[in-house]
Amino acid sequence: MKLKMSAFFPYPAEIEVEKNFKVSYHQVLEHIWPLLTKERRNKITTVATHRNFNLTVVLENIYDRGNASAVMRSQEAFGYPCVEVIEGGERFKNANRVSSGAEKWLRQRRWKSSLDCWDQLKKEGYQICVTTLQSSKPLGDIDWTRPTALVLGNEKEGVSQELLERADERMIIPMSGFVQSFNISVAGAISLYHIHQIHQQKLKESLMRGLSEEQIDILKAYYAFKTMDSSPHILKAKIHSET
Repeated sequence: MKLKMSAFFPYPAEIEVEKNFKVSYHQVLEHIWPLLTKERRNKITTVATHRNFNLTVVLENIYDRGNASAVMRSQEAFGYPCVEVIEGGERFKNANRVSSGAEKWLRQRRWKSSLDCWDQLKKEGYQICVTTLQSSKPLGDIDWTRPTALVLGNEKEGVSQELLERADERMIIPMSGFVQSFNISVAGAISLYHIHQIHQQKLKESLMRGLSEEQIDILKAYYAFKTMDSSPHILKAKIHSET
């Protein structure tokens, strides 16, 4: 049986232009898509086609905003657009200097409680895999073909005890030097690259099924909408003139 990325697709068919005003993705493709350059349309189509929702990244109480934003940059580059941000004390803000605007193209959900995040991810069908020095199971021994939430803990204490106790998998990135661990941003990039290679191979072998045509069109509409700052104004004018 093929693994279906489409089962975890999180985007609705309606796009919120502003509060109390939504439009269908068809309307965005009708009114905004033609205004983009051919090069931009081709880029959006390529990105949308290669998006993968079998993996979501969980950032739990990351202190350094640069580290968290660097992970976001890596996951966006590898085609994984979903991130869960668990905020402890100070509210997390993206570091644009590091993320290069990657957060604009990600589906972010924010949580005050690690347990609330865990509960929702389990309801959605993800296995929870945490990175921890307490594990002897290497990155390569995890079944990444299963829909997975990859949890990266904070720089000082790592993943919380709450998530460690409830994790389906605990893994470590093998190292041969004197240092015990990688920086969070490096650990995230290594893990994401490894997972991406596995998913690419499964797609090549036709063991993993990509997104449906409709889901790709929905993504194209979302990205087209986000590309143009004037999208809300254009859509309001167009839709209101039709009614």
